[in-house]
Amino acid sequence: MIGFRNASKDRAGSRVRRLAGAGLVLPLAVSALLAGGAGTSAASPGDGPTAVVSMGDSYISGEAGRWKGNSLTNSGNRAGTDRAWISGGTYDPGKVYGTTAGGCHRSDSAEVRSAGPIADVAVNLACSGATSENVFRASNGGVAFRGEAPQADQLAAVAAANDVKIIALSIGGNDLGFADIIKNCAYDFIIWNSYCHDDQQYGVDQKIDRVMADVGKSVDEVRAVMRAAGYADASYRIVLQSYPSPIPRGAENRYTQSDWSRLNTGGCPFWNRDSDWARDSLVPQIAQRIKGVAAAKGVQFLDLRDMLQGREVCAKASKLVTTAAPASAKTSEWARWIDSSETQGLVQESMHPNHFGQLAAGRCLALVVAQPASGGFGCKNTAGADQTGMYLTPAP
Repeated sequence: MIGFRNASKDRAGSRVRRLAGAGLVLPLAVSALLAGGAGTSAASPGDGPTAVVSMGDSYISGEAGRWKGNSLTNSGNRAGTDRAWISGGTYDPGKVYGTTAGGCHRSDSAEVRSAGPIADVAVNLACSGATSENVFRASNGGVAFRGEAPQADQLAAVAAANDVKIIALSIGGNDLGFADIIKNCAYDFIIWNSYCHDDQQYGVDQKIDRVMADVGKSVDEVRAVMRAAGYADASYRIVLQSYPSPIPRGAENRYTQSDWSRLNTGGCPFWNRDSDWARDSLVPQIAQRIKGVAAAKGVQFLDLRDMLQGREVCAKASKLVTTAAPASAKTSEWARWIDSSETQGLVQESMHPNHFGQLAAGRCLALVVAQPASGGFGCKNTAGADQTGMYLTPAP
């Protein structure tokens, strides 16, 4: 997504122009990144180490896992929020993203790696910026991305070398154009003094049927690969998940919309009406449509729409990290703010669950896997608790 938190109080200024030049890529996140490492010899279903695999975009690849909350401190370890800090002014994003730094951004705290011991091996095939066509097999319209083969083709090798038990899939956000939605809504706050929700809702409505058809095809592609590898459908589960809202409702924002602290301090430059639309209309609309795809394809649904409730960027119930308020999953924000000036990290990290948010997503996956494979669940957080306070509800 984008980053709009400015170090200065200059309203639009050079940093806003930087945003326009940056292109505002919203990656909703090879060699597979393995926790524990996959075996190299082929295995029949039921042989080899058990595996959990993540596929799709930035919301499951681990984008923004570098950050433990948000801090206005731009030097050193950014008040303890920057996990890529080495010393002085030296940073190495590879500490968090490994060889995928600057690309797929598969972090060390990505959902499948934060879920705990739900399988022997955790394989992260998801990639920041991926769309559905980057999931499809090349033989069925799939397209390589960031120098890697389509994810379904990568899955074939993983399925042959492991006993795959769980496949978590997050896809569709980039197909809908989340980057443009966020960019336009931010511009309407900063430059045009107008709302974005009406125009953006129209655009979503024009695209969503096609996008959901491609989400369904993504599930079909996963099934086809697994069947070709000798797996029965009932021998593993697919968990199809929706997206959380990274920004709060207008009334839950700790910065008033009448001044520029939303932009300059909080990094959440959106009008109340646009925030309410995103939180209570757009995110639920996408979740309900993905739930429909899950039901139609016979896979499990994980609804994450409320996962960040009260932990969003600028939420009243959370706070920026300072020396007086150290980084903590109990008090800090769980999503990365908008920082278009790139004084801290990359633009592509903005508006994604950060390290704390990814720990929460991992806990949600673990909770769902502990349930029967049929049915859908929502996952919510407990106010004032860390990721261990996540709990399931029936999917809305």
